[in-house]
Amino acid sequence: MFCFQCEQTAKGEGCTKGGVCGKPPDVAVLQDLLIYAAKGLSQVAAEGYRVNLIDNKINRFTCEAIFSTLTNVDFDGDRFVKLINETVRLREDLKGRVKAAGGSGEFAEGAATFVPATTKEAMVAQGEGVGVKSDPSMDQDVLSLRELLTYGLKGLAAYADHAAILGQESNEVYRFVHEALAATLDKNLSVEDYIGLVLKCGEINLKTMELLDAANTGTYGHPVPTAVPLGAKKGKAVLVSGHDLKDLEIILQQSEGKGIYVYTHGEMLPCHGYPELKKYPHFYGHYGTAWQNQAKEFDAFPGAILMTTNCIQRPRDSYNDRIFTTGLVGFPGVTHIADKDFTPVIEKALELPGFMEDREGKTVTVGFGRNAVLGIADKVIEAVKNKAIRHFFLVGGCDGAKPGRDYYTRFVEQVPDDCVILTLACGKFRFFDKDLGAIGGIPRLLDVGQCNDAYSAIKIAAALADAFGCGVNDLPLSMNLSWYEQKACVILLTLLHLGIRDIRLGPTLPAFISPNVLKVLVEKFNIMPISTPEEDLKAILG
Repeated sequence: MFCFQCEQTAKGEGCTKGGVCGKPPDVAVLQDLLIYAAKGLSQVAAEGYRVNLIDNKINRFTCEAIFSTLTNVDFDGDRFVKLINETVRLREDLKGRVKAAGGSGEFAEGAATFVPATTKEAMVAQGEGVGVKSDPSMDQDVLSLRELLTYGLKGLAAYADHAAILGQESNEVYRFVHEALAATLDKNLSVEDYIGLVLKCGEINLKTMELLDAANTGTYGHPVPTAVPLGAKKGKAVLVSGHDLKDLEIILQQSEGKGIYVYTHGEMLPCHGYPELKKYPHFYGHYGTAWQNQAKEFDAFPGAILMTTNCIQRPRDSYNDRIFTTGLVGFPGVTHIADKDFTPVIEKALELPGFMEDREGKTVTVGFGRNAVLGIADKVIEAVKNKAIRHFFLVGGCDGAKPGRDYYTRFVEQVPDDCVILTLACGKFRFFDKDLGAIGGIPRLLDVGQCNDAYSAIKIAAALADAFGCGVNDLPLSMNLSWYEQKACVILLTLLHLGIRDIRLGPTLPAFISPNVLKVLVEKFNIMPISTPEEDLKAILG
């Protein structure tokens, strides 16, 4: 195996004997084979679009398939075998229909003609021949950009899948996914061609995040500022981790009136701000963080745990019996619920002791999405004009297990009192419970939401720029972002598409970015690595 798609990859170079994330080597190789098969399916689907043959089942399946290969989503090798076989079955069926519609029925040997082996072990051998480093003759800068595009597409597919679950879809998005995946097989593409594609990926992701924002707010209402307790209520308990709002809604519906309190974990914290979710009286509070102490937190939680989507660590065997997964998430030895009937989760919660007494704790405030922040835009603008607010910092992104991420805690702690911090995604759990006070009634720490809510942060920045009659790069706004996995990659591509400059990125730069590609990003966008909180704040504020 060889994998360097996430920030914590071994030695900052690549995992070769097993994923630092806990991904077994055979699963890593099967994921490579699935991506290869998906590229072949996309070659046929792109030809289908050319002759106006559009199959939404294939569109959805392709996004789900590549989403499943994100870091920390699916570790179950048997499920990848099924996905690979289904990819090829769909590809062959589509070929005949494309030809009948007037498209080409002939495709060059390779991904569009690949035939899976009949056993998992043989599939692993096939996967070794199509992995990231399978072509040693490939130009390293082309390889770098090809992988950046691939990881961007994985993140885009994740957002497209979240939006589709709530009924928001776009053929423009799906067509790009197919055409861009197919393009990664074209050996004639140059560095310049790939740069155009990765920026186009950022553009299409902006459209995708707009769809997701419409899906979330259209279904559950615009988030409103909401105080969320970090303690616990006496009684039975279910903990929901991940990202998926629909799964949270379903477990709330199915557990209503059963004497069970539902808690969020990690990226589900912002869900407390949605009016249509917060109406459930047994939707109580938030338990734990996103990464730093997750294993200990899950061990100590006295109830059932439901994992949705990704941004979760592989569970330990010590609590496998009370872990349940849904959607694309899969771990060997863990019960997967495919039909959204969460009765097993509820029954396990009723069987377990739950919290034996009330536990008092801090509260944190969520719900500062674009609607809430722009609702007080006049106060924000006045505070800037009066110099009560000197600067804004967007400090957010992914959390992770590798040392060095305490930088973000120390950075936030040292931000001067006349500055406001916007934050989103699981990176905020390094500092989300800090009491930073307020400026003229405006909280100094504004939780914009999940990583899925990056669109809100972009709209806030754009609105402020319009109000001050300047570009986003001219605002008193600095972006200090942490990354871990592929959704962070595509958000970065969106920011680059928008022309955002001077982004600080950490804890380390991506291992898949070659020196020459990094040079281009530095020259064009002035992307820079983080240094120390003291040095970075001095450079920004003077």
